[in-house]
Formats: sequence, structure tokens, C-alpha cells
Amino acid sequence: MSQVEVRIRSRRFLETQRQDGWWIQPLLVFLGLGAFIVYSTWAAFQGKNFFVDAGGAHYLSPMYSPVIFDPVGVHSGHALFGEAPKWFLNIWPGFITYSPAFLILIFPGLFRFTCYYYRGAYYKAFWLSPSNCTVGKPLKGYRGEAKFPLILQNIHRYFMYVAIVFIGILSYDAVMSYTWIDPDTKSRVFGVGLGSLVLTINPILLGGYTFGCHSLRHLVGGRKDCVSTAVGGALPYKCVSCLNSRHMRWAWASLFWVGFTDFYVRMCASGAWIDWRIF
Repeated sequence: MSQVEVRIRSRRFLETQRQDGWWIQPLLVFLGLGAFIVYSTWAAFQGKNFFVDAGGAHYLSPMYSPVIFDPVGVHSGHALFGEAPKWFLNIWPGFITYSPAFLILIFPGLFRFTCYYYRGAYYKAFWLSPSNCTVGKPLKGYRGEAKFPLILQNIHRYFMYVAIVFIGILSYDAVMSYTWIDPDTKSRVFGVGLGSLVLTINPILLGGYTFGCHSLRHLVGGRKDCVSTAVGGALPYKCVSCLNSRHMRWAWASLFWVGFTDFYVRMCASGAWIDWRIF
């Protein structure tokens, strides 16, 4: 039998024989994630306009929830322990103005940063490793995620538990957005504003993303040879799998809505927008 010698050579950086628009998807991911990182960083440094209490409304930005300490001179009505005490401000880095978001964003941020979908997305978009299939990458060889520093990505399964807690917190914020202060009696009454709907959609989209997590799917039955023997039977596994099948859509929809929710609350708090009272 005759033999044919085939020589395989590695591609140079960005070298490819593809004729399609292979660069479009990583470019869109780069722009989308980059825009959110820039905005969320800017929003976190503000330390103001993160809540609305005018007109009886009761809105809180998800980027600041839960509020541990209010900044000095700010009384949001949402802080768990009131205004930041002196001992806390004494240990706070002096070169950074205190903002409640700094104590919060790190947890959902690390959950997303280590997400299985987002890893593949930003590896391609930011590290170009590779930017797409059959496209040359800048570095040769493959280290995988079994060595430092990428082995730290395995903390995703632990931040998943924290992310689930945050779904409960943001759901509580959504419920509280339907309680308004009556101007006459000063008591809380049921009311619906446009901001109430914005805050309600937020935990729904985040829940679809979080409860479709690959780690949660493994936890509820993925590690079993027979799913029906898992705790709760096959139903939890099927539900998580249903959400997981659209994990990318949930990831992007929830990311956009978190940013928009903060922006909406910020605009209303600053007076640039007026919240529409529906009921």
C-alpha cells in the first residue's frame, strides 16, 4: 500500500484559510465585555446615585446590593449597618474613595469571570488563544487549565453558591421596589413604577443564567451514571439542562440588563430621568 507523507506546520498569528467573517464574533465579544467592564468600573467608583427614594419609590442598583455601609453623609435606607464607621474608613485604602459597590461586585464578577462560557469567549476575544477555529494564535503550545494561573478558574464552582445567594438578595430588592411611601400617611403602600419592572426583570435573567450554570448541572445529576438516582430525581437535572442549553443567551441578556438596571436607577437618582409611576 502506498503511503503519502503529510507535513503539518503551525499557523502564524492570525493566519487562516477561512473565507468567512471569522473575526466578527470575537470582535463583538471584545466590544461587549469591554464596554461592560468600563461601565461597571466607572459606576463602582461613583459611590452615589445608586438608589432612588424620591416620589416614594424604593429602588436600589444591583451593582450596590446589598449595601453593607453607606458612604459618609449618604443615607440610602438600604445599608445593613448604616453609615460607614470610623474604624472601617481607617482601614480602607486612602487612595480610593469608599464606594459600597467595592464590597459587592467582586463576588458576581468572579462568578462570571470563571464561567465556562465566558472563559471560552474572552480567551478568544482578549487573548486571541485562538481568536477562532483554525486561526493562528500568538503563543505556541497549549497549557490548558491544569497549571497556574488558569487552574484558579476552578473556583467557579464555589462562587456559584454565592451567586445563588445574590439571586435571593436581588429578588428581595425587586419585591421592595413595589412598596412606595404614601405622601399623606407616610406608610408603605403597593405601587408599580417602570423601575419596578426593570428591577424585576433583572433577577429573572440572572436566575436563568445562574441556574443554568454548568457546575450546578453537574451538582444536581451530572456526576451520576443514572440521573434518576440523584437527590430530587431527574427533574432538577432536566430543568438545569434546559437553561444550560441557552447558557450563552442568558449570559449576555443578564449582563446587559445588570448594566441597564444600574444605569436606569442612576439616571432617576440624578434627576436626569423621571420614573414613570404606572400604578
